[in-house]
Amino acid sequence: MDPSLFVVLVIGTALVFDFTNGFHDTANAMATSIATGALKPRIAVAVSAVLNLAGAFLSVEVAKTISSGLVDETKIDPAVVFGGLVGAIVWNLVTWYVGLPSSSSHALFGGLIGATWVSAGADSVHFAKIVDKVLVPAAASPVIAGVVAAAVTYVVYRFVVRRRGGRGFRIGQIVSASLVSLAHGTNDAQKTMGVITLTLVAAGNLPAGSAPPFWVIVSAATALALGTYLGGWRITHTLGKGLTDIEGPQGFSAQTSSAGVILLSSHLGFPLSTTHVCSGGIVGSGVGRHEAPVRWRMAGRMVIAWLFTLPAAALVGAGAGKLTSLGTAGTVIVGVLGIGFALGVYLLSRRKPVTAHSFQVPEPSAADTEPNRLAA
Repeated sequence: MDPSLFVVLVIGTALVFDFTNGFHDTANAMATSIATGALKPRIAVAVSAVLNLAGAFLSVEVAKTISSGLVDETKIDPAVVFGGLVGAIVWNLVTWYVGLPSSSSHALFGGLIGATWVSAGADSVHFAKIVDKVLVPAAASPVIAGVVAAAVTYVVYRFVVRRRGGRGFRIGQIVSASLVSLAHGTNDAQKTMGVITLTLVAAGNLPAGSAPPFWVIVSAATALALGTYLGGWRITHTLGKGLTDIEGPQGFSAQTSSAGVILLSSHLGFPLSTTHVCSGGIVGSGVGRHEAPVRWRMAGRMVIAWLFTLPAAALVGAGAGKLTSLGTAGTVIVGVLGIGFALGVYLLSRRKPVTAHSFQVPEPSAADTEPNRLAA
């Protein structure tokens, strides 16, 4: 295959991954607002899509970490990146189908690591940076978000809701959900920017250490926004209803805490998982509001999916990368298998669809309409 044509193919695949990242992670920003009725489902995803688009232009620190931090870009070629992307897309589709909010970011990292390791050797993977920039933040971020959300939720219910009622928290939720969407665009769109930049460096179109060109930023931001608007309702249902029963003040606390952690990590260049952060924030808000049952079994299933994300995507990425490195025939095989797998998952999902109409707007909660009862 012509090298220039192959680079175009890899960039297109990266944008497909970005699109799956958008619908896979919509729930991170909007699940709680939809669950409490603060926003109607379609309005929620539209707002999230616009703010994801805007957030992508705020920083490129995470993109630099991915394009020149995780693997040695001088020892790989676009075929390796293509294999890594296929591994990430496959894992995203599997976890979307079963409704588990796993990390699109870690799926991407796992795919790249597996493809690089098999094709260029273990010394091409920067394991120290992976531990520092990926694994440590992955373990710490949901805990930090959960602790902060629990503390904020407790304070809100103890000192605000009891004294003044919960009026106004739905508006606060809209603001905080918008902030999470902005933060998500700032962090997650950069991951695809970094992958495309890595591809251009590997192909010799950019020097090592380059920042993403403007057209890369625009295309990655657009793909993420379009995927976000699609909705990803299966995972939204899990985060909005599967972990705990959410009221307006509680959703506000979870979203505000999550947004703060994500924005700080983006500023520092940590490509952490927004899924981990927002899931931790929701669980923490359930702990902080004592009347809310936390469904620990579902939380446990999520953690298991998180543990398998990196190695599972790495295995698929390694296989795809190895096939692609064999030449045009291998690339065609990987492409056909990938398209067939995606089509199969889609057809299976249509047997029991989850759509925007699957969400019933809840009745106003006590925290929103009965301040006197809480004060008593």
